[in-house]
Amino acid sequence: MPLRRADRLFDILRVLRAAATPVTAAAIAEALEVTARTVYRDIATLQARRIPIDGAAGIGYVLRRGFELPPLMFTEDEAEAIAVGVRLLARTGDPGLQKAAESVLSKVSLVVPDPLRDYLNAPVYVSKSGAPVPTRRELPTTIRRAIRNGRKLRIAYEDGDGRRTARVIQPFALAYYVEATLICAWCELRNDIRHFRTDRVASAEVLNETFAIPPAVMAAWLAERGDQ
Repeated sequence: MPLRRADRLFDILRVLRAAATPVTAAAIAEALEVTARTVYRDIATLQARRIPIDGAAGIGYVLRRGFELPPLMFTEDEAEAIAVGVRLLARTGDPGLQKAAESVLSKVSLVVPDPLRDYLNAPVYVSKSGAPVPTRRELPTTIRRAIRNGRKLRIAYEDGDGRRTARVIQPFALAYYVEATLICAWCELRNDIRHFRTDRVASAEVLNETFAIPPAVMAAWLAERGDQ
């Protein structure tokens, strides 16, 4: 999924700040998975905002020494909580969240004061064993996007015995457990709420149809889970 422009501008500053030598637009474009033309436009935008970036197309760009990104302030416990939380995401079996978590930690590490950076890089170790990664690694990202946009999904699902069924579901949440990641959805085949393991979804297609889970149904589901 393409980066938002604000995120992209921040990432350009992050790349330039970490570089010891001029960085070409092509190198930045490859790192951010955009075109060099996009990087040229973004560099021009940053320079127009008086960010001290020197260089030119074909030569490379540098961030003038002395420029600092605005600091973020956390307590030591908050910084360690970020570090542990980011590492715990490796156990969700969601490659998209794992990649995003690494980016978050990189961004936060750049903008916190030096003393706090040590807490973000503290020797905290989290077991990597956890929920299995789906065969289609992009599946969790697809599901999260469908949930955000209120779109139905057509899935091919295999149960524990290998029997496959085709279903149209209305996904409204993802539940991350140590042993599995579950899609919480209204199943139009069963006419009820069902939970589907992401590692048993053989295929998924986002449909153009939107949906809205009735409040009474959601209330019953939340009550059953003890979240109300």
